[in-house]
Amino acid sequence: MSLLDKLLSLLAPHECLGCGKQGSLICDKCATELSKISERCYRCRRLSPGNLTCSKCHKLSKLTQVKVATIYSGIAKELVWKLKFSGARAAANSMAIIMSQQIESSRNMLIVPVPTATSRVRQRGYDQAVLLAKELARQTGMKYVSCLSRTSQAHQVGAGRSQRIKQLAGAFRVTKSDQISGAHILLIDDVITTGATLESAALILKKAGAKRVDALIFAQP
Repeated sequence: MSLLDKLLSLLAPHECLGCGKQGSLICDKCATELSKISERCYRCRRLSPGNLTCSKCHKLSKLTQVKVATIYSGIAKELVWKLKFSGARAAANSMAIIMSQQIESSRNMLIVPVPTATSRVRQRGYDQAVLLAKELARQTGMKYVSCLSRTSQAHQVGAGRSQRIKQLAGAFRVTKSDQISGAHILLIDDVITTGATLESAALILKKAGAKRVDALIFAQP
């Protein structure tokens, strides 16, 4: 959380979106009541121990494991909207705390944000995935590396999988290949729908020499 956010929280403390308690956008109690997602393959939604990409879907994806903290509804959806559309950067801190509970071991993993289209970043004044990734790195002690840049500016909201795949062809570029070779990458983003964006990012990272690419996402519909 930035110094400005800390000052604002003192002058005008946030209220929990669930119960109204002052202090944060979601209190500890309400955070524990968020809907949990069963261990499953992110792509076909079939049950899969450890959230591993199932054998069938793994033929189409370079992602080994995708963990999702909660379902994109209710308070969770409000948190995402606060972060993306209301300028509430403090939501990133609350979301990262919830996401960090999905990390079993941080050894030798690099936290990498999935960059948002620059047109969206200009509108908001920040990249929400970057805020989430930096908060997770701060909370867990994991290494943060910004090694992806966005070359495509297409917005994927409302697009189906096939359309997203076409839009995202060559959408990312690796900027720090020396840090990627042989690395275990943990991609960070706020919401996953079809997974096409993650798959595009994972593909380019694997081509750059990453040993394994996983993802940790806040919510999924």
